[in-house]
Amino acid sequence: MKLGCIADDYTGASDLAGLLARSGARVQLHFGLPPDDQTSTADIEIIALKCRSTPADAAVRECEHAGRWLLARGATTLYWKYCSTFDSTEKGNIGPVAEALMQLTGQSQALYCPAFPENGRAVFMGHLFVGNQLLSESSLKDHPLNPMTDANLCRVLAPQVTSEVGLWSRIAQQAGDPMPGTTHVIADAVEFSDLERLIAQTPDSVLLTGGSALAMPLPAKLGLAQNRPAPWPEVASSSLILSGSCSEMTRQQVATWKTTYPAFQINPEDPESAGQALAWWRHQAPDQTCLIYATDTPERVKASQALLGIQDAGQRIETAMARIAAEAYASGVRRFVIAGGETSGAVTQALGIAQVLVGPEICPGVPWVFANQSSDPLALALKSGNFGGPGFFIDALNVLKGL
Repeated sequence: MKLGCIADDYTGASDLAGLLARSGARVQLHFGLPPDDQTSTADIEIIALKCRSTPADAAVRECEHAGRWLLARGATTLYWKYCSTFDSTEKGNIGPVAEALMQLTGQSQALYCPAFPENGRAVFMGHLFVGNQLLSESSLKDHPLNPMTDANLCRVLAPQVTSEVGLWSRIAQQAGDPMPGTTHVIADAVEFSDLERLIAQTPDSVLLTGGSALAMPLPAKLGLAQNRPAPWPEVASSSLILSGSCSEMTRQQVATWKTTYPAFQINPEDPESAGQALAWWRHQAPDQTCLIYATDTPERVKASQALLGIQDAGQRIETAMARIAAEAYASGVRRFVIAGGETSGAVTQALGIAQVLVGPEICPGVPWVFANQSSDPLALALKSGNFGGPGFFIDALNVLKGL
């Protein structure tokens, strides 16, 4: 293992794993910190944590632990992965974790680039764009926990770190200018070739941080890219879709599914909602895939948060989804499509999944992953809120049918 990655949520880690698996390298994804006595069995190891919205000191402790685990098992390169919307607060957690990992590795600078051109995320003159809109003018600004009202990444990062933030503009990169000498460097990237250039030109003394796309050139640089067949396990066909994300794209995906297939909405304000959803699900045809969702409009989300509190509203949804997933698994479901990072974390923890093998991609950034490969395999598709097209849920099920 040469490449070790730390991701701040479960869907982001799955996104990263799917893109790195394109190289042909064997990619293993861990949910939570692996045991200290566990060895590495893959070319690339990714540790998924749930630290995007935790207090900064707790996030730093977890990421330091993960970094030590990866370095002790041979990682020559560490990669810190966060969301392509750079969502965070004035206290972190992107900057504080980067500084902690720099101290751990002895690197003197950190490069930040959340661009994901394949999914319409670009950084130009230090500003993050979603398609042709600034992040702060797009629907993605309305993250329920970390709203992003400023698209200037230098300005967003500066309060989180203890040293100066500089910009490595696309113009400077194309002119062959070296990285700025500041400790923290925001890097422009508009096309995939920009990401390839960044990986090629960034010195080893710099910690690489960003969205999933910046990591894509790393397997080739580290000599990990291969071309080998991938024998995926056969998974029982019973399936369920769980959606906790309230992003604009997930709302479209829920609406598309509901035009043809059964769906049930849970309400965080109703403590009996999970039980009602399970009772409804049990009355559906055994071979029918159903959707159970908490996905709602920004207005309804804000109303629930005002009534319950932001943390409690989210926790109620996570608890409900975890219970539903556990009871569905006990009833024989072995294929789960899950929308939303917090929901994905809650479900994988409820199912006791510690690590998975990365399988085929459904769409850019969303692969199927497999747990318990040797006995009673389980398949999961963990989708970040804004990934995929309107028909993603149907697409996901069709990809697995074709294996």
